[in-house]
Amino acid sequence: MAEPQNPQPWWNRESVRGSRALILSSLAFSLMTVCVKQLNSRLPVAEIVLCRALISIVLTAVGLCLAGVSPWGHRRGLLVARGVLGSLALLCFFEAIDQLPLASATVLQYTYPTFTAVAALLLLGEPLRRRISAAVLLGWIGVTLVVQPQWLTGTAQPAQLIPALIGIGGALMTALAYVSVRRLSQTEHPLVIILYFPMISVPLTLPWVLHQGVWLQGIEWFWLLGVGVMTQLGQIWVTEGLRCLPAARATSINYVQVVFATGWGWLWFAESINSWQVGGGMLVLAATLISLSARR
Repeated sequence: MAEPQNPQPWWNRESVRGSRALILSSLAFSLMTVCVKQLNSRLPVAEIVLCRALISIVLTAVGLCLAGVSPWGHRRGLLVARGVLGSLALLCFFEAIDQLPLASATVLQYTYPTFTAVAALLLLGEPLRRRISAAVLLGWIGVTLVVQPQWLTGTAQPAQLIPALIGIGGALMTALAYVSVRRLSQTEHPLVIILYFPMISVPLTLPWVLHQGVWLQGIEWFWLLGVGVMTQLGQIWVTEGLRCLPAARATSINYVQVVFATGWGWLWFAESINSWQVGGGMLVLAATLISLSARR
């Protein structure tokens, strides 16, 4: 009878690589939200997504050529589904950023680790460890403190209902997209997975842009380039993280983007930070540390 294998410690090479990649992706995505916010609501959301997709296609195509990898992949149906889900998630997220404070929009987006944990359990058969469950719960509590619903504080104004629902819808799409990435990472090159995202975004958003698009002005070119580059870096790192770690653990680590976004909102947009948000941020960091310490 074979002896049971000892569980790998959390600091094994794959875990460290995956955790580092996910934290870097959170930083890149948080800087991407700053660039979107800087566009100052003048550009339609569909136009931002389209331009971001075109930049991503160019950067990814160059990477595929240098790596000598075919761009078409093996599981094309799932690759297309991942592209559709990712595009819809991005449209919802950018719309929420446009209509809500940066921290609130990011917090609503980061309800997706819970959806991811459930989807990974149902679709991938990945068990939901107790420590990851605790991290998800702490993250949700931290999210609630940062959003500050009226029933909690008695004074704060609740987030607008429609933008909030759009943000949560984006979180659900993000979770399903990440579960798809987790499955695809077993057979597909990371750049192939990334390529299908903008390839679907272009035909999805082009009709809207032709109807209501506006021409870029001055510094908007810089911020739009920032959206494309930061999203590309975030996609590369999150794909690497999902290759190395189970989906539930990986996405619970990404709660740290809430802290980044709150900090950028305070530094760049003079969005106030109060004791509720500080407490929520501490819980989000605690959730991230618990996820980092979980055994594989």
